[in-house]
Amino acid sequence: MDAIKVRGLTKKYKNFTLDGVSFSVPSGAIVGFIGENGAGKTTTIKAMLGLIQADSGSVELLGHTPKEADGSWKEEIGVVFDEGYFPENVTPLNVEKILGRIYRTWDGKTFQNYLTRFAVPRETRYKELSRGMKMKLSMAVALSHGARLLILDEATSGLDPVVRSELLDLFLEFIQEEDHAIFLSSHITSDIEKISDYILLIHQGRVLLYENKDVLMYQYGLVRCSREQYEKLSPKHCRGYRKGAFGYEVLVDNREELGQAWDCVVDKISLEDLLVFLTRKEP
Repeated sequence: MDAIKVRGLTKKYKNFTLDGVSFSVPSGAIVGFIGENGAGKTTTIKAMLGLIQADSGSVELLGHTPKEADGSWKEEIGVVFDEGYFPENVTPLNVEKILGRIYRTWDGKTFQNYLTRFAVPRETRYKELSRGMKMKLSMAVALSHGARLLILDEATSGLDPVVRSELLDLFLEFIQEEDHAIFLSSHITSDIEKISDYILLIHQGRVLLYENKDVLMYQYGLVRCSREQYEKLSPKHCRGYRKGAFGYEVLVDNREELGQAWDCVVDKISLEDLLVFLTRKEP
């Protein structure tokens, strides 16, 4: 079963269009959602959650549509945005009292356990918490009402490496349950690369790539070659290039085949390489 199904999602603004975005997130998987600033990641997530009205397309979350009258299933979705959404003067203890009355599935013991695990001060006002502590509090909330699906928009952005590592470990723990899934948007491609099963790349409102991460890492490579070698490469396998003082760097999608047939260096890629070369092609 797919935890998320998005088909033809479209939203038009004056200077930007989310153009027919389609993808699925299988249960038991982590999908990393990447793209440059303004590519449409947050617009996609807000449209998925019904926070903005899409012009066309369809969305299913855990087999339900956001417009269903009975929204009790939404308690099975944990959502975290990069900006906090709690009132400035509430404390984590206040948060528990408030949300315990809102969520029928709220688990106070689980919430308290996460506060302890993350060392979140229980009686400190929200506005006095560090960014890292605010994010940990948001994650504690998302994981304390029986969520099976996490939708995370820049949840690790701006955090120090130690806090990010803690959260990544938590995501990997969460996904051990076969009916759980995570949709993680982030500018930090190294985080995505560490934990994701699938990579979804969006550029200028359109999906450029959606593939199993291991397949991507196997198929794609970075060729360093001379101009003469570059001109002999098959255009259908060249996905982007960069010209330097000492030759060309070319992103290809047939790394193994090319490495066996050519007398040149074909390096493995990182997700950062993939993002840069696919979205910044030279004219």
